[in-house]
Amino acid sequence: MKHLLLNTAGGVTTVTLNRPDVRNAFNDEVITELTAVLLELGKRPEVRCVVLAGNGPAFCAGADLNWMKRMADYTREENLEDATGLARMLEVLYKLPQPTVARVHGDTYAGGMGLVAACDVAVAVDTVQFCLSEVRLGLIPATISPYVIRAMGARAAHRWFLTAERFSAVEAHRIGYVHEVVPAAQLDAKMTEIVQALVNAGPEAVKACKQLVHDVAGHSISAGLVRRTIEGIADIRASDEGREGVKSFLEKRKPNWLLPQGGA
Repeated sequence: MKHLLLNTAGGVTTVTLNRPDVRNAFNDEVITELTAVLLELGKRPEVRCVVLAGNGPAFCAGADLNWMKRMADYTREENLEDATGLARMLEVLYKLPQPTVARVHGDTYAGGMGLVAACDVAVAVDTVQFCLSEVRLGLIPATISPYVIRAMGARAAHRWFLTAERFSAVEAHRIGYVHEVVPAAQLDAKMTEIVQALVNAGPEAVKACKQLVHDVAGHSISAGLVRRTIEGIADIRASDEGREGVKSFLEKRKPNWLLPQGGA
C-alpha cells in the first residue's frame, strides 16, 4: 500500500493514514486503498477490532489540495463518480462487522470528521481542533453528513456546518461527537483500555450488538422492531457463543473466545 500502514496484534488491526506531509489529507488513491483494506478486514474473523489512526501532526485534514484542483474542472458526471467513491468508503467503515475506534491524536477537518464519525468509538487528545470547513469554499459536507449528524446531533450540526468555525475537543465531547478526551500522554492507555474491552467481549455478540444499534437507532418502536429484538436475543442465546458465555459465567471461568493475552 502507498498511503496506509497496517499493524495487527492481539486481534486488533491498526490502520494508519500515512501522508504526514499533507496532514493525512485523502484523495482518490487513499479512498480506494482504505476501502479495499476495510473490505478485506471485514472478512477476517481473527480481527476482533479495527483502530483508525493517523501519522504525523494531524489526524486528517480532509481532501487533498491537488485532488481538489482536479475536481474543480470535473463535469457533474465526473463529480458524481468521485463522490460515490468517498461515500462508499464511509459506508464500508460504518458497516464494518467489527467494532472500530478512531484514535484522534491531531487536528481533524472536513472529510476527516466523516472518518471519525463513521467509527463506533472516538478518542481525542485534548488539544485537537475540529472544523467542518466546507462552506468557506462554497461547498457542503454532503457525503459525510449522515455520519457526522448521527454523531453530534442535528442541533450541533446546524452551528458547525453553517459557520465553519473551529471547535475544541472539549466541545466535541460535550456534543457527543467523541466519547473520550484525554491528554496526549494518556492517549495510548485509554486506547488500550477501550480496545481490550472490545476484544474481551464475545466477538459474534459484539458484531450483533453493533448491527442492533444500526437497526434500532432512529426507528420508531413498532411491532416489527420489537419482534426483531425478540428474535435477536433468542438467536444469540441459542448460539454456541451465547451458550458458552452463560456457561462460563455460571462456572466462574473465562470464556473460550478470550485470546491468550486477554484478561477476564
